[in-house]
Amino acid sequence: MAMRPENLRFILGLKLRTLRQEQNASLKEVSERSGLSMSYLSEIEKGKKYPSPDKLLGLAEAFNVTYDDLVSLNVDDKLDPLKEMFSSPFIQEFPFELFGLAPHDVFALVSDAPSKAGALIRTFLEVGRTYDMQVEHFLFAALRSYQQMHDNYFPDLEDAADAFRRQHDWPRTASLSDTTLRSLLEDEFGYTIDVDVLPNHDTLHPFRSVFVDGNGNPPTLYVNGDLMPIQRAFIYAREIGYNVLDVEERARTSSWIRAESFEQVLNNFKASYFAGALILNESSLLAALRSWFDEPAWDDGAFLRSQMDRFQATPEMLYYRLTQLVPHHFDLTAFFFLRFHHEQGSPDYHLTKMLNLSGIAVPHGIGLREHYCQRWPAIQLLKELSEAQAQDDYAHDPSNASAAVRAQRSHFINADAEFFTLSTARPLALKDTTNSCVSIGFLMDDAFRRQVQFAHDPAITRREVNLTCERCPLTHAQCQERVAPRTLYDKEQREQQQIEALRELTHATRSA
Repeated sequence: MAMRPENLRFILGLKLRTLRQEQNASLKEVSERSGLSMSYLSEIEKGKKYPSPDKLLGLAEAFNVTYDDLVSLNVDDKLDPLKEMFSSPFIQEFPFELFGLAPHDVFALVSDAPSKAGALIRTFLEVGRTYDMQVEHFLFAALRSYQQMHDNYFPDLEDAADAFRRQHDWPRTASLSDTTLRSLLEDEFGYTIDVDVLPNHDTLHPFRSVFVDGNGNPPTLYVNGDLMPIQRAFIYAREIGYNVLDVEERARTSSWIRAESFEQVLNNFKASYFAGALILNESSLLAALRSWFDEPAWDDGAFLRSQMDRFQATPEMLYYRLTQLVPHHFDLTAFFFLRFHHEQGSPDYHLTKMLNLSGIAVPHGIGLREHYCQRWPAIQLLKELSEAQAQDDYAHDPSNASAAVRAQRSHFINADAEFFTLSTARPLALKDTTNSCVSIGFLMDDAFRRQVQFAHDPAITRREVNLTCERCPLTHAQCQERVAPRTLYDKEQREQQQIEALRELTHATRSA
């Protein structure tokens, strides 16, 4: 494991702090023994300074340890988890600066009680290993936190996309075709674009795109020709974003194989945001949203025609664009975005993308084979689509023409919160045995009811929902869609009854 200079400082600081605590010595006492100032000793313990060899020798004598023991990277069992943490890729790659922190700030939080902090970190490390949590999980979690800090709205990226449209005399209301964006990449940025290799490649055919740097020559962008035109347009727009934003560290493939750094994750997000803003112009989409929100009644078909067909966007592009504009312009900041994938005929539904700024525990990644609530419109649509595909006369069509739309008032039982949930399901373009469903949900609070007129439409179905069947209080008689017993809910109830019984027994004993 490679050691960075800051790692050496952190480990020495932990050792000195621990030695001083074990010997019950104050900084003043150590200062008198070693001849070093109290402020300098404090900097060493905080991992900010690494002394010269002669000063290290004085410290070793002050603590009555050998020089080799003091400067060795070896630590006792109590501190080993802290050493592992500060030497880990997580600490080295995590973007602390986005949150106004640096690694030494994290070190300062645990250095006051290294032994206790070591036990805590050991627990976290064991949990991470048990659930196979990788560094990239933390990097994407950091990105979601970064989005939440900004309400998922970034005016500099909006302005960059709008300026690029104006630079090329593209009207804000005009749709941008894949051929237009491809030609621009080829003519203005010198790209070579190939749409034939990926569909026929034995290993790489599931990828949407692969970028190959030309090493001084024009780059080559391989785009999967089996994608829909609007999906290819998004890839070209994102590639334009990489160039306009002038970023260097970037993803080479879509979808990801592995996230190598937070800078790579952040740059991919920025280029993708630029692409969405370029294709779905802010002012044009806002005008349509205001008109849509003023409609007194909800109509699935009208939404499909007026929004997705009008803007020639995939459901995911449109819904995710809404998460960027609606919170900022309509002050509807409590929302979630979810994407589920489902293999035709399978009983399992996989959550593959999530952004939750609602503060409510809506569906998220779960383990231990729990079953998502079958009443969520996304699950219903995927199940119905899979059943339709089992019929011999079903024609595979990944375009918006085959998309199924459903709106629902989803009342989350445990949180007593109600969302207007909009879901759209369709087959994937690159894998005809897999269906995808994206959902966007807005908390139906007073702000939502003021802004959205169709929120009052009584024709929109209202359903009681929960996170999973295992956690839901509804009985089989109350929920015909249940696919698993309420094991976790019943366990929680039994534990609560036991706590109450113990309280009553204790009270009766003390009163006797």
